[in-house]
Amino acid sequence: MSQPAERVAAPAAAAMGSVLSVNNIEVVYDEVILVLRGVSLEVPKGQIVTLLGANGAGKSTTLKAISGLLKTEDGAVTRGQIEFQGDTISNRSAESIVHQGIFQVMEGRRVIEDMTVTENLRLGAFTRGNSKQVRQDLDMVYDYFPRLRERGNGLAGYLSGGEQQMLAIGRALMARPQMLLLDEPSMGLSPLLVKEVFGIIESINREQGLTMLLVEQNASHALRLADYGYIMESGKVVLDGTRAELMDNEDVKASYLGGGEQRRSFKNLKSYKRRKRWL
Repeated sequence: MSQPAERVAAPAAAAMGSVLSVNNIEVVYDEVILVLRGVSLEVPKGQIVTLLGANGAGKSTTLKAISGLLKTEDGAVTRGQIEFQGDTISNRSAESIVHQGIFQVMEGRRVIEDMTVTENLRLGAFTRGNSKQVRQDLDMVYDYFPRLRERGNGLAGYLSGGEQQMLAIGRALMARPQMLLLDEPSMGLSPLLVKEVFGIIESINREQGLTMLLVEQNASHALRLADYGYIMESGKVVLDGTRAELMDNEDVKASYLGGGEQRRSFKNLKSYKRRKRWL
């Protein structure tokens, strides 16, 4: 997969006006369980920003805080704020946030198995009224995912895991979002399918200019794709930088790019110094 040219780093772009700003948020579940502990990040327009970290680091919770899905799990942003295009969206309903232009592709695909592929895709356009544009966008999705065109009249439940992931992304595109949140798109896919899905994500970003926030455990693929990255541990951001900075960082290599049993926590690395987060 070819690497896109380096673009403006996320914190530097913040001064120019980011599409999304997450400012020192805390998230609590069931009114007692503190999960996020002062998370801040910026997502500039047209860029892919990635959140990396092990299971339980708080990556998916961060996405749900942005998309409004925390409420479905008795969670809430209890401190700090989230701004999208200058508008505060903290603790708004998921429906309201979809209407504002943010669409989350959930971990595990979540397609409706007893509906056809085409019906699933059209469901993504439920907030839109222009049937001509919806048909045009359906053709666009099929151009990105030719396999979905071939299976358009078949039930989504009979698709392979990779095809269901393509369907989930395609359904999100049908909403014409201004920003796409992707939660573990590589989960459960073979290496060849991972490469294919990430290649399509890159093409969508490059050709549509669609802003994306990508949560991934596959750090190698995510960093090849992203313009900027944040690394989370135990509900906090512990390191951030451009793609090149993170891929060249020895601690990142040891903790996230070595894979398998070589992965270590940043708190065990002598050379790592915790960076002060901006408010």
